[in-house]
Amino acid sequence: MQFKDIIGQETIKQRLMNSVNENRVSHAQLFLGPEGAGGLALAVAYAQYLSCEDKQPTDSCGVCSSCRKYQKLMHPDLHFSYPFFAKHKDDTALTFIEQWRDAFTANPYLSLDIWRGYLEAENKQANINIAECHQIIKKLSFKPFESVYKILILWLPEYLDKEGNALLKMIEEPQPNTLFILVAQNQDQILNTILSRTQLIKIPCLNYEDIKGELINKHHQTETAASEIAYLSNGNVTEALAMLQHDTKSYHTLFVQWLRLCFGNKGLEVLSFVDQMAKMGRENQKNFLRYGTSFIRECCLLRAGAERIVKLPEQEMETAKKMSAVITNAMAQAIITELEKAHYHIERNANPKILFLDVSLQIIKVLNLKTVPAGNHYIPN
Repeated sequence: MQFKDIIGQETIKQRLMNSVNENRVSHAQLFLGPEGAGGLALAVAYAQYLSCEDKQPTDSCGVCSSCRKYQKLMHPDLHFSYPFFAKHKDDTALTFIEQWRDAFTANPYLSLDIWRGYLEAENKQANINIAECHQIIKKLSFKPFESVYKILILWLPEYLDKEGNALLKMIEEPQPNTLFILVAQNQDQILNTILSRTQLIKIPCLNYEDIKGELINKHHQTETAASEIAYLSNGNVTEALAMLQHDTKSYHTLFVQWLRLCFGNKGLEVLSFVDQMAKMGRENQKNFLRYGTSFIRECCLLRAGAERIVKLPEQEMETAKKMSAVITNAMAQAIITELEKAHYHIERNANPKILFLDVSLQIIKVLNLKTVPAGNHYIPN
């Protein structure tokens, strides 16, 4: 994995390369960022850069013996630890290393749900068990085999629980040229004893333009489709890539149509719309509800005079401006609450027909309780 393969995060990339070139590499680092920000991909690219035999000014060379092994995740001085679903008490990360290589190669922006799909998880809880902690200590007790550094990338240390205390001495007093890189999403769930021993590197969400550009240039999406998916993903490229696996609907057109039908209290047409939504499939239903929530929030930003931070395509911006003139903050909050509740229940396999009918009735009630100036009493196209 090279830095050039990672979406955005230019500031973080430069900081990591500077730390290597200026010989300021901390032996224990915590890459902390939300899901889909690229923390794991950055950790692997950083490790490859550290081990590269012919470092370039802006990246690893990609062709030396070390880089070729890194690209296959098979370098003898690169080790991984991650949550898994143990069938036996002596299972460790090595038990699932082939699945791990397949999963990361297919998608460096892994989520735990994606990783679960590569394993026979059944109903087991993911964790990093004590056997894995002992295996880490054993692996890192030896000197590097080929490279200057022996590197362990520990993905989601939140799943270490109390077992992680077994690693404290190794983290605090490692063997020479041993590097720990922890890749986490939730700081509050990491053992404080581990947090205090690591150098924190915060990784922000990806921005809208970076995700949009990735979808257009590498996934051949149209400008409109890329804009909509980037907007819906809210800085999470894992979500954006997942959306590519499903039919892309015009969520904007559908959502505005839905609001107009609800405002007009057009019962038969609302029933027809509910039937249409019920056939869309669970992921599209979730994306539709997520879009609606985001769109109403953008309308609230416009009402507050914060147009400069609103990220909407031109056509949708025009609709949002019109809608922000007729929708009150109280109405917006009530609609958002209903949409978020619906998203929660769709994730838990609620009957979509009953659910969308219920939400439609609640939105009809909200929209028809409003008072607006004469001439503005409509939901715009």
